[in-house]
Amino acid sequence: MSRIITLLTDFGTADGYVGEVKGTLLTLAPGALLVDVAHDLPAGDVAAGCYVLGRVWRAFPEGTVHLAVVDPGVGSARRALAVAAAGQYFVAPDNGLLSDVLDAAPARVVSLAVPAGASRTFHGRDVFAPVAARLAGGAPLQDLGAPLSDPVRLAPARLTVEGSDLVGEVIHVDRFGTLITNIPNDRVERAATVKVAGRGFPLGATFADVPPAEPVAFIGSGGTVEIAVRDGRADVVLGVSRGTEVRATGRRS
Repeated sequence: MSRIITLLTDFGTADGYVGEVKGTLLTLAPGALLVDVAHDLPAGDVAAGCYVLGRVWRAFPEGTVHLAVVDPGVGSARRALAVAAAGQYFVAPDNGLLSDVLDAAPARVVSLAVPAGASRTFHGRDVFAPVAARLAGGAPLQDLGAPLSDPVRLAPARLTVEGSDLVGEVIHVDRFGTLITNIPNDRVERAATVKVAGRGFPLGATFADVPPAEPVAFIGSGGTVEIAVRDGRADVVLGVSRGTEVRATGRRS
């Protein structure tokens, strides 16, 4: 049996680290279809990796194996995980990277042993890739490690109600500088005003709703409120980063 294996890392593509992981996967799981999700995440940014993985995994069919490695604690006492959830499999460090997955569906989680001889600094190749290959080959999850009941989760982003405002925050800044929030589209009125960094914008539909260099708020492809600057970077123009408060005035009850 061979399956799709996706790869999400902060390894970049300037070095050969991704290639080594892929070589290991194809040696141990010949015929597996390898899909690159992202490799240029900010180094060590677990929250960014969690957000990207949390969006992407739902697009894949049942049986897919997701290998995710953003691992600033590699070689330390942090645990290594394999997870089955929603008919798919996930292999990652136990540092919160799988928080969105664990919150989205009931999951079975096992803790993985580090093989003798594994590099202390390259668990992506020596710990996670071999387990992903075994899952792609049909190995049962329970054969890969001991059951685990307390995987690490990142603290949830703020989402509260204050009067007529729904108050959330920026949870991700994409490569275009777009501010992605956790305010869901089904909680705001179409005529809502979005406020961030002391400025307010009517909720538009797309970038073309405003002149070049002007901010615009809209419902993004992920189903939440986003803020962009046409032909520019909203994070730079507005001086905003992840964690900044965002308000939508005109909430739905």
